Order: sequence, then structure tokens, then C-alpha cells
Amino acid sequence: MTQTAASAPPLPLRNLIVLVAAQAFLGAQMSMIFTVGGLAGQSLATNPCLATLPLSLIVLGSVLTAQPMSSFMAVYGRRAGFILATAAGGIGAAISAHALAIGSFPLFCLGSLLAGIYMSAQGFYRFAATDGIAPEHQSKAISWVLAGGLAAAVLGPQLVKLTAQALVVPFQATYLAIIAINLAGPLIFAFLRIPAPGRRVKGQAGGRTRAQLLRDPVILVAMICGMVSYALMNLVMTSTPLAVVGCGHTTTNAADIVSAHVLAMYLPSFFTGHLIARFGRETIVGIGLFILAVAGAVALTGVDLEQFFLALMLLGLGWNFGFIGSTAMLAAAHAPEERGTVQGMNDFVVFGGVFLASLSSGGLMTCASADAVAGWQAVNLAMLPFLTLAGAALIWLVLRPKDTR
Repeated sequence: MTQTAASAPPLPLRNLIVLVAAQAFLGAQMSMIFTVGGLAGQSLATNPCLATLPLSLIVLGSVLTAQPMSSFMAVYGRRAGFILATAAGGIGAAISAHALAIGSFPLFCLGSLLAGIYMSAQGFYRFAATDGIAPEHQSKAISWVLAGGLAAAVLGPQLVKLTAQALVVPFQATYLAIIAINLAGPLIFAFLRIPAPGRRVKGQAGGRTRAQLLRDPVILVAMICGMVSYALMNLVMTSTPLAVVGCGHTTTNAADIVSAHVLAMYLPSFFTGHLIARFGRETIVGIGLFILAVAGAVALTGVDLEQFFLALMLLGLGWNFGFIGSTAMLAAAHAPEERGTVQGMNDFVVFGGVFLASLSSGGLMTCASADAVAGWQAVNLAMLPFLTLAGAALIWLVLRPKDTR
């Protein structure tokens, strides 16, 4: 063994470092896009009801590519899939920047749709962290990867502040910065070493079918809770910049609130894995759903900056517990040969819910309400039925007789 090989960290640790770095640096583009995307859409769209459509199309792009991306990585490996996604993210940002220059809302929407391919791949960072990891350490690995979002929470909004008005065309420089971020993707993933499983040979056991997987109570409830946690977070976050500016605050205020929200999403990741190991996956998911409900209640109390900050920070914390907990439930409920099917199916469901939430957010915020205050209230009230659904599903799972679980 050479000295270099002897001094290199073990592969699971090395891969974890790479994935944390990717989440930290490449992930900054998502907070940037969700800070300015609605405002940029509002400046281009002739109908104000369509202001958040570009953000919804990002999520739609993620929905449409979740299963193909999972299948691609199952054959060609995580690294190839992640590099492909950064290329799509860079191309999408380039199209969006050009659309802003020529004032084309349809072209801006196309760029947003392509950016969804990167978002889809970023969702697989957490699953890649469990590859080659013992089951008892998987929740901690997931938490550490998501903790990389702390750097993204700081970097993304700060880049927005520097770039939003840097050129004559507002927000164009922000998308140019996103191109530069994606160019670093191949350099980061060059150090990733996760072997591709390869195609299953004929006659080899491939695990349960999709129908059988969906009949597994743990998988079903994990998907429901993951979808609700992520969709409700997106429902509220999509409308936040519009609500903040519409209620008389500034774009800088909106960037600071989004930054605080993203910090609250990822900072708890340093201990969420330990909490899951101590109290159990279902308990942490239940706490997350409760915190999401509290976030909605706080948002309904008013539209001062302090209320926006508190509501969005609670929203981030609730997402963290609900999403990491449900991901850990899912990771422990399937066999290795079922990985591609389960993960692709899960992210299709999760981001399908996020797409619908994002699409609804714009309608509730800008069309179904008389003003920004009423729109903000409508967005937060819409959380209630979905929290009820997820809470009921989780209680059903926990109360099922142990011999049938």
C-alpha cells in the first residue's frame, strides 16, 4: 500500500466529505434561486398569478427526472449522475440569464425547468451518504450531508445581495453566479468513489415490485411524511419573498429571512441523527410535523419582520426533523437491491407533492387573495389538512400491532 493510499480516509468517510462539500457549495444555488426566482418571475410575467410559476417548474423538473436519475445512477454510478445534473443546472442558469436580458418569461420558465434536474440530483446526496454505511450509522450520515446546507444557507443569500442589482438587468448577475457554481461540480465529484451497482442480470433477484413496496407500511408512511414535510416547507418558502416585499419590507430583508430559514433547516442536522438514535425515527418525524404546525400558527399572528423570521426558522426546523426522520425510516425499510426503485419512487412522490405545493403557493399568494397579508394567511392556513394527513398516518403506523409491523 502506498503512503498516499494509507493516509487517505476510508471510502465511506471520503464520500461523506465530498457529499457535504457538494451540499455546501453546489447547494447554494437553490437558496439563491428560491430567493430571486419569484421576484424575477414577477418582473417578467404579464399575469401576476404566474409570478411563482418558474419556481414550480424547477420542482416539476425534479419530479420528472427523479426516477430517470435514480435509474441512471443505478447503472452508471452516483458520480456520473451528479456531474450530469450540474451541467443541467449550469445550462438552466444560462438560459434564465439570457431570458432576463431579453425579457422573455417563457424562456425563463424553460431555464427553471432545466434547473430542476440539478434539484433532483441534490435530493440523492442524502441517499448516497448511506451507500456502504452500516444501518446503525445511516441516520447520522444523512444528517451530516444535510448539515452541509449550513454553508449554502450563508453563501446563497449573501451572493444574492451582491448580485441581485449588480447589472442593469435585475437578478441577471445572480444567474451568472449560479453558472459559475455549477462549473465546480465536476471538480468536487472527481473525488467521489461509490461503485455503480450495474445492471441486474437476468434471473437475479431484484427485490420487491413497486406495488409490493407501497404495501409496506413503513415505506408508505415514510413517503407520506417526507412528502408533507418537504411540500409544506416549499409551500411557505416559495411565497415568502413575495410576502415580505409585498408587506412593505425590502429584498434584502427577504434574503436575510431566507438565510435564517435555510440555517434553521440545516443547523439541527448536527444532532438530528443522534436524536433519531436516541428517541426513534417515528418520534422525531412526529416532532417535526408539530413544529411545522407551530410555524404556521406564528405566521398567522402578523407580518412584522420578527414574525417572518420566527415563522420561517420554525418552518426550517420542522422540515429538518420531518424530512431527515422520514428519510431514515425509508433507508431502513428496503434491501440494497431495492435501492434504485425505492429512492426514485420516493423522490417522485416527494417532489410531486412539492410541485403541487409550489404551484398552489403562487395562486394563494397572488391570485386568490386581495393583498399580500391575506395571501400570506391563505398560504399558511393551507398547511392544516396536510399536517393532519401526515400526523394521522404516523399515528396509525405507531399504533399498529407489533407483529404486523
